[in-house]
Amino acid sequence: MKRSILFLAVLIWSMAAMAQGRQQAPMPENVAYNTRSYNAAQDTGRSHNNSPTFFIYPDTQVDEAGAKALIEELGMQAVVEANHASVYVLNPVGEKYNAKADFDAFVEMFNRARSGNLKVVGVGNGATFVNQALAATDAASHIAGILTIGGKTFKAPAQSYGVPAYVAGKTAKAVAKNYIAINKAIKQGEKYVNADEPLLTVVVNENASASLSEVFAAAWREVLGKNFRYNNYKHTHYEGMTFGQYGAGELEPYTDWESLGIKREVVITEQRTGLPWLWYEYWPEELKEGAPEKSVPVMVLLHGNANDPRTQAETSGFIQVAGKERFFVVEMEWQGSRNYGAMGHDGVEQVLYQLLAKYPQLDPSRIYAEGLSAGSMTATALGIKKSHLFAAVGGHSGGIFKGARGLFSNFDAMWDEATQKRGAVEMPYCSVIGTADMVVPYFTPDNYKDNSYLNAWNTYQQMNGMDVVMDLDFEKDAVFGFTLKDRQSVVTNKGEGIRMEIGQHYKGEKPLIRIVAVMDYGHWNFMPTAQVMWDFFKQFSRDPKTKKLIYTPNK
Repeated sequence: MKRSILFLAVLIWSMAAMAQGRQQAPMPENVAYNTRSYNAAQDTGRSHNNSPTFFIYPDTQVDEAGAKALIEELGMQAVVEANHASVYVLNPVGEKYNAKADFDAFVEMFNRARSGNLKVVGVGNGATFVNQALAATDAASHIAGILTIGGKTFKAPAQSYGVPAYVAGKTAKAVAKNYIAINKAIKQGEKYVNADEPLLTVVVNENASASLSEVFAAAWREVLGKNFRYNNYKHTHYEGMTFGQYGAGELEPYTDWESLGIKREVVITEQRTGLPWLWYEYWPEELKEGAPEKSVPVMVLLHGNANDPRTQAETSGFIQVAGKERFFVVEMEWQGSRNYGAMGHDGVEQVLYQLLAKYPQLDPSRIYAEGLSAGSMTATALGIKKSHLFAAVGGHSGGIFKGARGLFSNFDAMWDEATQKRGAVEMPYCSVIGTADMVVPYFTPDNYKDNSYLNAWNTYQQMNGMDVVMDLDFEKDAVFGFTLKDRQSVVTNKGEGIRMEIGQHYKGEKPLIRIVAVMDYGHWNFMPTAQVMWDFFKQFSRDPKTKKLIYTPNK
C-alpha cells in the first residue's frame, strides 16, 4: 500500500512541483524587477513545458522603472507572452559588477528559479560580467543560451561544455572568438556550429548601430529560441536540483514546429454527452493537401498523468523526427480534464477512424502510438486491446502494473487478452526506461519480480507467441537480465555523456520487442530516443484487410 501511495503521489508531482518551487522567500535585493507571463491562450498557445527564464544583467544598476524600460527597449514582450517566460532583471550586488559576489548571486537565483531553459542577457558592463564570470566558468553548462551586447572579452577555459551564444555590438568579433572556442564550433554559413552538437551555435552581429530590440529579435530567432537545457541525470528534473548538483544539463531542441515546415491545428469536437474532446494535429505542410492517398504514416502521442496535452509533442522529440521524416502526428487529451472529456481506449480509436475518414492521405496500415509515463501505460494497453489498429506501439517511463496500481494498464486484464491472442496476433513493442526513475522504477537483480517494465515485456512476449522470460539472469546481461540481440551501447553528447543501452528480442527473423535503457536517467522523455523508437516502428505495417503484421527491415 505504501508503494502505491508513493506511485500516485509522484505521478502528479510534475503539476505541483513548479508551483511549490515558486513559494519561496522574498527576492534578493539585487533583483530590480521580475515578472512571469501567463497570457498565452490555454488551448491555442504553447504549453508551459520548458518555458524560458531570462536573467538580464544591465549596464549599470537600475530601479524597477529602469528595469521595465530595459525590457521594453529589448522588445521582449511578444516572446515572453508567447512562451510563458519568466524575466528577472538583476543588478550588480554592489555599485559595480564583482565577479565573485555576482557569481554567487547568480547561483542563488539559479537555485530559486529552477529553470531548465535559462537564457542570460548582458548589456554593456552586464555583458562583461556574463562573458567573464558565467561563460568562462561551469555556469555555462547550466545556461541554455547567452546574448551579450557590447561587453569585454574573456579567456576561454581549457575545458567547457559550451553554451549557445549570440554576440552583438562593437566588441562582438573579439568576444565571439572565445565562444567559438568553448563550443568547438566551425564556420557554417553565417554561423559557427559544433559538428557533433548543432545546438552549440555562435552567431556574431557586428552592427553596432542595431537597436536592442533588433538584436534581441535576431538572437531569439537564430539562437535563444532554438534550444532548452535541463537536467534529468541521476534524478528527475521536476524534483529540483541545485547548481552543479548533477553536472552539466542536456542541450535539446526547443520545439519550433514552424521552422520544421509543420503546421499545428487545434481540434475541439463536441460530443453527444459529456465534455468535448481535444486533440492537436501536426502536419508537414506539403502533406496536408498534396500527398497521395494512404501514403502518410500516423504517430499518436499520449501525455503523462495530469500533464498538459501538448507535453509529448513539445518534449518527446517526435515533432523533430516528423520534421525530418515527414509523417503526421496527433496528440490527444486522452485522460480528460476540467474542460475536456476523457477519450479512453475506445475514444482514441474513434478519433483515429475520424482522422482516416477526414484525411484520405493517411495510411491505415501505418498507425503507431507512444506515450510518457501514464501515456506509456496507455499506449502499452492500446497495443494489446486495439491490436487491429496499430502497427507498433511503445512508451517512455511506463509499463504494466499489477493490482491497485494498474490504473492505466492492469496486468491481469492485459495478460488474459494477450493469452487469448497468443501467436495469432503480433504487435511490435518499444520500451524506453530511465534506470534512475523513482516514479516508475526500473529493476535490480534483487527486485525484478512484478516490475512494471518486465510485466509489459512478458505480456508482449505472450501475445506475440515468443518465449516468455520471467526469471532473469543478470550474468547474461547486466542491464536487462536476459539475452537480447543487436545489443549496443550508445554514448550520447547530452549532459554528462548520457548512455543508451539497446537490445532486441526476436521471434524468428522479426525483432518484435526493442528495449532502450537510458542509464542513470530519471522519469521523463529522453529526446534522442524518439529517433530510436521511430526507426523501430517504421519497419512495421499492418494489412488493413487481414490485420496481419508486415515486417520490412530498414535498409
